[in-house]
Amino acid sequence: MTLKSMTGFGRSVGVHGETSWHWEARSVNGRTLELRFRIPSGLEGLEIKARSLCQERLARGNCTLNLALRRETGDLVIRLNEAALAQVLAVAERARGLTQMAAPSLDTLLAMRGVVEVVEGEESEEAQAQLEQALLAGLRAALDQLVAARTAEGARLTEVIGNQLSQISALVDRAANAPARQPQAIVQHLAEQIGRLVETGSGVEPERLHQEALLLAAKADIQEELDRLRAHVAAAKGLLDDDKPAGRQLEFLAQEFNREANTICSKASDIETSRAGLELKTVIDQLREQVQNIE
Repeated sequence: MTLKSMTGFGRSVGVHGETSWHWEARSVNGRTLELRFRIPSGLEGLEIKARSLCQERLARGNCTLNLALRRETGDLVIRLNEAALAQVLAVAERARGLTQMAAPSLDTLLAMRGVVEVVEGEESEEAQAQLEQALLAGLRAALDQLVAARTAEGARLTEVIGNQLSQISALVDRAANAPARQPQAIVQHLAEQIGRLVETGSGVEPERLHQEALLLAAKADIQEELDRLRAHVAAAKGLLDDDKPAGRQLEFLAQEFNREANTICSKASDIETSRAGLELKTVIDQLREQVQNIE
């Protein structure tokens, strides 16, 4: 199984009776699922069912869904909006009194917006319900394309993230096997530290110096950070093998990866460990960019 991206596009077209339509569904990255619909007036009730369909198929992302309708033929009804005409007449009479100009012609009055309304003949409830079902079927088709696009992009991202996790594992092993972390190297380093302190003649007892050197060495040890990094890699690989939305969990793990890498860099007392820590930070930054695209 592969993860899904939050980026994709889907489109479907269809015809029902005298009505043709097309849906377009687009999605980009988002912290949650945010749906924006653009649906022609008269179909407001469709949005509730359309939103439910989207919530069944999508978990995260900013999604815009557009529906365009066109009626090839149909009965048109021309209506006179008497209330609007009365207001226009009142305004015209007042303007004529102020300017002493002639009264406007009937053609001018009828051309005013809202005075004459052209509407399509009303459909029966049954016809409206059938059109709604056809539109919802079209939305499902558009969502199928959208999800397919997100899945294809997710497969590519899964491969990229898998490679990055492998790089992190290799760098963790490299830091763990750094020559300066070998027991004999640690013993030698401690002995040198103690020897230098004794030579200064500070008056501190050798046993106390030995204890202090051991304490400093313990604080500089990165074994816990390496163990946590390995655990985080295992957890991330487990998420890659699942088909459930895992973007948020991966983003959290990326933050934890970065936290451990920063600690390794701050504790590092040799060049090899420092280099491994810096390379870890580079790969982890790349990982963080990729997981932000995951659903």
